[in-house]
Amino acid sequence: MKLHVALFFAGMFGALATLFILLSFGTDYWLLASETCNSHSNGPVSLQRGDIRVNQGQDQFSEDQDITFHHEGFFWHCSFNEIMNDDDLWKFWFENQQHARECKPAYLLPFPFPDQIYNATSYQTAIIYRGFWSVSMLLGVAAVVAGGFIIICAAPFANHRLYKAGGGLYLISGFFLLVVTVMYVFWLDVLDVISSYKEYQKMNKCLDFELSMSYGISFMFAPVGVFFCLLSGLLFLVIGRTVQHHCN
Repeated sequence: MKLHVALFFAGMFGALATLFILLSFGTDYWLLASETCNSHSNGPVSLQRGDIRVNQGQDQFSEDQDITFHHEGFFWHCSFNEIMNDDDLWKFWFENQQHARECKPAYLLPFPFPDQIYNATSYQTAIIYRGFWSVSMLLGVAAVVAGGFIIICAAPFANHRLYKAGGGLYLISGFFLLVVTVMYVFWLDVLDVISSYKEYQKMNKCLDFELSMSYGISFMFAPVGVFFCLLSGLLFLVIGRTVQHHCN
């Protein structure tokens, strides 16, 4: 009876782990970013008799901002321009889904850098770092899919070797997804890639350049998937040992 209960919870946790990891892998919302320039390069213009000022009230008093938005995942990096009149970035993303956006492959590219020649060494380092991140993601996804398939095959035969193999693959998947999550946090908050991007934009585009970033829903799925992966992997290993003892 206890074995059946353990199998039920291990299977449920394994299914949840697979679901969250595939959602994290397949959706392109690991990063949400918005960039804007608040400077007015033209400055104040002195008016003379006969001059006409157009849209004076809208230019000076409108609180709406034309902002470039980015969202990025494993497969794609997409960007679009939109007017935002609310400071809540999450609310904007859920309520304003644009169909016209510019997307390009992201699995071998870092956060968009306007000029690779600006800092070639830093750019190449970013490419290598993103490559390791991508490989870890692929290994984690492959391990959880293979683990789920092996567990499904093990259920009808009560084979302790298959249970142990499936549990081991779930643990491996959880480890790689944990590495992916930690690497992404380091990528955004510890390494100087984003600060270099801000510096370049301020030097070449806009002195008042502002970049706001937050982790997206795809990033939130990853640690949840890691938790269920590790939990189900441990349960399947225990179940495999229990089945082995019963057989002996």
